[in-house]
Amino acid sequence: MDIRQIDDEYSVSGQISVEDLDQIKALGFKSIVCHRPDDESSDQTPYALVAARAKELGLDIAHVPVGPMGVNEEAIAGMVDALDEFPRPMLGYCRSGARSTAIYQKTHHIRA
Repeated sequence: MDIRQIDDEYSVSGQISVEDLDQIKALGFKSIVCHRPDDESSDQTPYALVAARAKELGLDIAHVPVGPMGVNEEAIAGMVDALDEFPRPMLGYCRSGARSTAIYQKTHHIRA
């Protein structure tokens, strides 16, 4: 797991596993947003499994998928909702962290 801090409230990583969640919590994250559509790759951990364990650990979690066509209005709205509702620091993840970074950057003009 390679976590990259964007600012004091938000960091990104590539795909996480259920086993990573204890460490994510220990690092102080309070919420997670998954930007990866389910079944994008045969080797990815399904969102439902990550979400179930995250909830057991007391982490807020949302699924705001960003597909191959990139960040769209629906995804931006979902990310704004997560940022407005969830405690921080927040971890966003996708395959590489690029979509999680892009969607966060696109919310700045809305939330500023």
